[in-house]
Amino acid sequence: MRGLTSNVTRALPVGAQLVCDDNSGAKVLQIIGVIRYRASKSTYPAAGVCDIIIASVKKGNPKMRKKVERATIIRQRKEYRRANGIHVAFEDNAAVLIDENGLPKGSEIKGAIAREVAERYPKVAAIAAAVI
Repeated sequence: MRGLTSNVTRALPVGAQLVCDDNSGAKVLQIIGVIRYRASKSTYPAAGVCDIIIASVKKGNPKMRKKVERATIIRQRKEYRRANGIHVAFEDNAAVLIDENGLPKGSEIKGAIAREVAERYPKVAAIAAAVI
């Protein structure tokens, strides 16, 4: 996995709800775990842009509801700083369902994704509408 070129703030703790921005059938996801999260004792795991999360599907079609899936965060409301000094913030929190290899489960992403996601997951960037 490639390193990030920016210092992303981890703004989405366990329990946060996200919009699922692909056409896999899920509409709303809730974070129940963060992959590769390390912290001190009694600290809630939190995630930011480009992190892989374990999410429960809260709303969507009946086949997808109540399933536990892997997802990657593509947008977050909390601003973070890139290496060139620009602060980036989006208008919502969104994620995309992925499989074990980092390949997207849907065939199209409706909104824009962060440039950091495009660098780390090129297959996700290939189906995105825009990269910011």
